Amino acid sequence: MPKPSTFPTLYNQVHQLSISNLKEWEYLKHNKTAMGTIKWSSDGNETASISITVCTSKENPFAQLDYSYNKTHLNYKVKLVSIPSNLGKGRIWYFLCPKTNLRFRILYLINGYFYHRNAFKNGIYESQVFSKNLRLMDKTLGVYFGVEKLYTELYKKNFKRYYAGKPTKRYLKIMEQIKKADSISPQEIKSFFRSRVFFMVFYQTIIQQVWV
Repeated sequence: MPKPSTFPTLYNQVHQLSISNLKEWEYLKHNKTAMGTIKWSSDGNETASISITVCTSKENPFAQLDYSYNKTHLNYKVKLVSIPSNLGKGRIWYFLCPKTNLRFRILYLINGYFYHRNAFKNGIYESQVFSKNLRLMDKTLGVYFGVEKLYTELYKKNFKRYYAGKPTKRYLKIMEQIKKADSISPQEIKSFFRSRVFFMVFYQTIIQQVWV
């Protein structure tokens, strides 16, 4: 029997369920039930797909996932929760992670289930193994991958949005970063990770780590 791998899981490389994507694909319309299929692909080839049903009723909102993993059929619900948007437009939706029971905007498919990254011990982001050059590149799109943390901080219980009737500096900075993240299209993300520059620098980083 081969020795289990000690390499960490890279969150950026596993399949993800994102609240932002569900909103973009119109699964989160008020008090509606939407059904469909979510597919993932690489270089034009489909790599995975799941059937999904999203219900946004006031009583019991949920996302039901139906798919196969390693020849095992899985069908389960992920609860959804929402809070009023402080922008005055609609509500902010979150997944309620089935493992941690905490609310998050992105779930990751690891070991067969869509959970938040906090449910897994052996996982890191690619940025944690980036060289200095890759970190410079990450400044361009890093806000896209960090938007979940921004929303979490924005809706903390004691977070101060205003002081003496004026927006706080931290509040303004967070809103600026969220707007920047929203302006980045999925096509830009795909182009970034498929770029020759990215793979050349990442390959150089791995080689340096192996031989140092």
